[in-house]
Amino acid sequence: MHLKRATLAAAATAAAALLAGTTGHALAQACAPGTSQQRPLTYPVTKKVDQRDDYHGTTVADPYRWLEDANSAETRAWVDEQNRLTQAFLGQIPERAAIRQRLTQLWNFERYSVPFKEGGRYFYSRNDGLQNQAVLYTVKTLDEQPRVLLDPNTLASDGTVALAGIAISPQGKYLAYSTAASGSDWNEIRVRDIDTGKDTQDHIKWVKFSSTAWAHDGSGFYYSRYDEPAEGAKLAGVNYFQKLYFHKLGTPQERDILVYDRPDQKEWGFQAEVTDDGRYLVINATQGTDPKNRVFIKDLKQKDGKVAGLLEAFDASYAFIDNDGPLFYFVTDKNAPKSRIAAIDVRNGKWTEIVPEAKQTLKGANIVNGQLVAEYLADAYSAVKVFDLKGKPLHDVALPGIGSAGGFAGKRGDTETFYAYTSFTTPTTIYRYDLKAGKSSVYRQPKVDFDPDAYETRQEFFTSKDGTRVPMFIVARKGIKRDGSNPTYLYGYGGFNVPLTPAFSVANLAWVEMGGVYVMANLRGGGEYGEEWHQAGTKLRKQNVFDDFIGAAEWLVANKVTSPAKLAIGGGSNGGLLVGAAMTQRPDLFGAALPAVGVMDMLRFHKFTIGWAWTSDYGSSDNPEEFKALVKYSPLHNLKAGTCYPATMVTTADHDDRVVPAHSFKFAAAAQAAQGGPAPVLIRIETKAGHGAGKPTSKQIEEVADRWGFLSRTLGMQAAPVTAASPSSSGAAR
Repeated sequence: MHLKRATLAAAATAAAALLAGTTGHALAQACAPGTSQQRPLTYPVTKKVDQRDDYHGTTVADPYRWLEDANSAETRAWVDEQNRLTQAFLGQIPERAAIRQRLTQLWNFERYSVPFKEGGRYFYSRNDGLQNQAVLYTVKTLDEQPRVLLDPNTLASDGTVALAGIAISPQGKYLAYSTAASGSDWNEIRVRDIDTGKDTQDHIKWVKFSSTAWAHDGSGFYYSRYDEPAEGAKLAGVNYFQKLYFHKLGTPQERDILVYDRPDQKEWGFQAEVTDDGRYLVINATQGTDPKNRVFIKDLKQKDGKVAGLLEAFDASYAFIDNDGPLFYFVTDKNAPKSRIAAIDVRNGKWTEIVPEAKQTLKGANIVNGQLVAEYLADAYSAVKVFDLKGKPLHDVALPGIGSAGGFAGKRGDTETFYAYTSFTTPTTIYRYDLKAGKSSVYRQPKVDFDPDAYETRQEFFTSKDGTRVPMFIVARKGIKRDGSNPTYLYGYGGFNVPLTPAFSVANLAWVEMGGVYVMANLRGGGEYGEEWHQAGTKLRKQNVFDDFIGAAEWLVANKVTSPAKLAIGGGSNGGLLVGAAMTQRPDLFGAALPAVGVMDMLRFHKFTIGWAWTSDYGSSDNPEEFKALVKYSPLHNLKAGTCYPATMVTTADHDDRVVPAHSFKFAAAAQAAQGGPAPVLIRIETKAGHGAGKPTSKQIEEVADRWGFLSRTLGMQAAPVTAASPSSSGAAR
């Protein structure tokens, strides 16, 4: 499935014929809202099969079922044809090269992770700018020269092996690190001696969705894995029956000890954590993506101690914070949709409320310096408060502005912690926070080649279809005219209790430099306002999410920020579903659509890899009532022949084993067949990449250049990318 240079050359030669539209099924109806004067494309012929399925008495056709087999020669040939067409189209966009050049300039700045301390050492990662993967460093004091502990760029020449997770043994002697190849969710765990920088013989395979938790004495670690998949099923086979193991250092994986599994519960997954005092193993048992969970504990001081249930009702979310002997602290939404902090005595099950539910949404907490540091969301931006262990408010952490803050990790005896702060126009800056003095100081502040004073961020609220008040952020150059002429990119997600908060993005900065407006909508289904907000966008209520997104678009048009011909929508994964649903429900409202790695077949998503886990948000076509809701909005099943759809570029990757590429393949084929107007419908299929995590910098730059290049053509943008800011105006964003 690799696109060869020769293939690209052939595509360029054939470009004129492809773009001429002399044959094929596209209809030259000038009815699409986009401003592109492009003649309709000739799409590769995609065969249809007579596949029909019965869903509770309703027959549903699935003519592109054969594209679900990503390994077949027929599918690979289809992928090559589609990539040739897409590259031919993109290759004729003159702005793309300038966009790529500017993205490369912008991306070339230092990026740091939040440092943490373990075993007398600090650890953090740093990317010097254009490295494909960030490098892991360690120091004993913050002012000494850092030492490279692990450079993932040496693991693959093309940067497609990423560091997926790390865990340091309590004594600071060993690093357990997970790697992922080509964007796959499958991880492999290895162990490195921190003093020597050399790997041990320990090697763990078939790990997915796992924590790594060291035993207190550093003798080994706990991890979760699945059984080895059958040949050919690695990227698409269903993942059931995760098991929790203990690996003793120096022994082969086949001798690992099974700690906990549930043969009676194929959907349960396990993440383990060892308490800082080494006394307890805390097992978080999840069921799919439902935020509710169960908690089990094992007393590690008891020889042959058994795993015991602590919170087994599956009635709420329970996030373990820390323990004081038998007193366990949790963030929970039990009887508190916006969450609170409570403590439970594991000896008798007695509950004590520590920090009650507030108007703001509590997203997490840590115990550092004997104090609770709690992270909240207020209208989708961060607020941080400090309490004593009895819940008495002490003070707030002063943040630089309206943005997102995260980190604040540490141990009970630490007097310092670190956090990251970012906003739409502030590159991620790392702060050290002195808990005794209650003051922040800058630890690492990057310099990016742009002038932050040239841009502004506004938060607006609009009313959705059912009267719900929904926020969105609008980022643009200062002083833009509200005359409906601004090319605008509306982004959303709206699912799985995930909040969208302000964050710096080189990709989005390049877009606003080009004269575009960037909009991020905080839709129901997300986690901005707690569990009630989340549940309002799930299962039979999923249409609320699409109504919110459409409501945001209508507000932007009504307030003359943009117009349908200039409005593009984008989103990835669940956000790809969002884009697919919006463009099929309101094709008249958008000039372009960019669904990325989307869940497009809502009737079969649960039949691949971890897709079954999403039924907590989506429901399942196996349920008659949920089927009725799913089939009404499933993007694949709501494309109508002859409709004038907006210019569309679907993006996916050949190693996506989260949302398998068949979703995008089938949707793109069906959309090309249905397109009744001249706007292009393309699919860009990345090779040696997955759902998005760990994607090399080089691939990110290419993908964003293609995305903005596509919009520059299809939205009729006139402005060229802005050149680098002058030395007098560039510098550290504030």
